Amino acid sequence: MLATEALSDLELLIRSRYGLIQIDTVEEERTALLLRHVSDRLTLPFFTWSRTRGLCRDGHANGVYETQDPAQALAHIVGSQMAGLYMFPAFDGLASNELIVHRLKEVAAELGQRRGALIITGTSIELHESVRRLIAVMPLPEPGPEEFRRLVEHIARDISRTQAVQIQLTEHDENRMLSALRGLSLLEAEKVLTKAMIEDHRLTADDIVHVIDAKKQIVEREGVLEYYPAEESLAEVADLAGLKDWLRKRRNILNDPVRAAEFGLSFPKGVLLIGVPGCGKSLCARAVATEWGLPLLRLDTGSLYNKFIGETENNFRRAMRTAERLAPCVLFIDEMEKAFAAGGSDDGGVSMRVLGTFLSWLQDRKQDVFVVATANDVSRLPPEFLRKGRFDETFFVDLPDADTRSEIFRIHLKRRGQDPAAFRLNLVTTATQAFSGAEVEQVVVAALYTAFSDGTALSTEHLLREAAATRPLATMMSEKISALRDWAKDRTVSAN
Repeated sequence: MLATEALSDLELLIRSRYGLIQIDTVEEERTALLLRHVSDRLTLPFFTWSRTRGLCRDGHANGVYETQDPAQALAHIVGSQMAGLYMFPAFDGLASNELIVHRLKEVAAELGQRRGALIITGTSIELHESVRRLIAVMPLPEPGPEEFRRLVEHIARDISRTQAVQIQLTEHDENRMLSALRGLSLLEAEKVLTKAMIEDHRLTADDIVHVIDAKKQIVEREGVLEYYPAEESLAEVADLAGLKDWLRKRRNILNDPVRAAEFGLSFPKGVLLIGVPGCGKSLCARAVATEWGLPLLRLDTGSLYNKFIGETENNFRRAMRTAERLAPCVLFIDEMEKAFAAGGSDDGGVSMRVLGTFLSWLQDRKQDVFVVATANDVSRLPPEFLRKGRFDETFFVDLPDADTRSEIFRIHLKRRGQDPAAFRLNLVTTATQAFSGAEVEQVVVAALYTAFSDGTALSTEHLLREAAATRPLATMMSEKISALRDWAKDRTVSAN
């Protein structure tokens, strides 16, 4: 059943004599269902328009004669003087036509005098200014858990007529499935669930992966976000004990969102990771998604910017809408200062407008999007980013200590088929003081290349030679890193 609020809001608009209403959605079937309910409650006939049949009364096979042309259909609504609800789906490509603009104004005036309304649907409708003043816009709420639950039952019932289907979901698994389906339209969800049930004649927690795959296709289709492979777990992130503990405490909200809401908790907003380059900030973002079992999206800020006026802002809004469709998810924004640097007006104010939109979205978003943003140069970040409420917490990621460096060596040696016990890691750890995690990894990689070139097995000596040949960033930019540490001391929480 559609949300009671949507029914009430639409009925109120119609009773208030809004002759022209836009429902911001691409879900035509759900919109038609909503309008059927409202037409029953208001005892008004309901018509839908299509290019093939023209205006057609709901439940009738034939359309009104010669109304396939949208302008003719609008003229018929005005001329018939018949009270009713008229739905024109997918209006995006029609709104710029000059004749249709005039017809819309006529319909708005006519239906404003009698009972009824013209309802258009679409998400990117560029309406003429004269029409915008007459139209009421309302969003169609996304399908909720109850709609998805009924959809699962409906699909299982339909398939069971030809083959046996078992729903093998615990209460916990069902909550995870319903949560994963959020962001999909009912039609998209129906396709995914039908495929999963037909495949092995059952629906289990393992089928959540099909939902994730469907969301991945949405991301690729939109083209403004990247669906990032999330393969690392927090176990593969050395140290960062403070950050790991913070994340683990919040993971329970995903496992039991209903109890969390009753307890007064909401989905966490995200974290800002500031620190020395190469110390695992990006790795940690990917690990969070794997650990929490959520899709990971990466915002490539470079791909947002467009030379055409207004396109950059549109790209950004589209990216945020896509992230919200895939909620719950993790949105990863790497080196944020490069996209939203403080100061500068060389781009005609585009960066500042995008920054304002992003800050508003960070503060007010309703969907469960956990933002993991990283920054290396805090001096370039606008102060607005650091205000409480944008992120749940700001962490400082420092250079790894000796024990952490030893663990990083173990992780990378193991990942490359080497036995860490065969190396004197205490010597290598001492030789890599002030190295970042990325620099430690490169010591292993470079030593492997040398050993392969020499035709010998990798040894401690190879690692020591590569470590001695490396000038770590902390040495080359010691003043800058010292200043960053001083800034972070009383302003951030230690991630280590």
